[in-house]
Amino acid sequence: MNIISLFIYQATEVEGQTGLLSIVLRSGPLAKIVLAILLFFSVVSWAIIVDKYLALKRAKRDSRFFLRAFKNSKNFREIQNQCQKWKKSPFASMFLTGNSELQYQIEQQKSEGANPHMTINYEAVSRQLVRAANAEIEKLQSQLSFLATTASATPFIGLFGTVIGIINAFEAIGRMGSSDLSVVAPGIAEALIATAMGLAAAIPAVIGYNYCVNQVKFFASDMDDFASEFISIIEKYYK
Repeated sequence: MNIISLFIYQATEVEGQTGLLSIVLRSGPLAKIVLAILLFFSVVSWAIIVDKYLALKRAKRDSRFFLRAFKNSKNFREIQNQCQKWKKSPFASMFLTGNSELQYQIEQQKSEGANPHMTINYEAVSRQLVRAANAEIEKLQSQLSFLATTASATPFIGLFGTVIGIINAFEAIGRMGSSDLSVVAPGIAEALIATAMGLAAAIPAVIGYNYCVNQVKFFASDMDDFASEFISIIEKYYK
């Protein structure tokens, strides 16, 4: 039995109860508040991690199908009619935005009786593609700031709980006039639980945040390539 297990064992045996829950229930109000805050961060972080993982998975799946269709067919109207099937793909959203600007310019020139050779403002189309890409990146990055906050803040919140537990241990020594393990064990165990919960909240948040950020970077790079390819296609068609 290591020293941490010994402290927890002594802390639970003091009151004739066993388990971590008994330590939490016997802890002071401030310690319970710290543990409740850590639990909140942990639960919300896990919910965000699962939600973002599924969202990124759906985005990659729909993007794979959309890009395959886009490369195999240069008929924009045909692709536009199928975009609803791949609505989770950021590339489909970019395409709809860029194609909408393109069609607007074409219809405007037709209504003004322009000559047969269309003059397309490629810069305006490019700006719309960039705006759509930024909106999709922002959507993919939503809620990641909470994971970053959890990763950076919860270890210190846990440390605060650790300090409270150590203070309680010293207070027990002063009150009982003894430094016996049975006296200090409840406070030390309380401190260790706070430390463990702080790390338990922070570590998944760090891993989840780094994973999501890297996936978003891959999407951002691919969206830049898609925007360039879109402009290249319409430049060839409307030159």
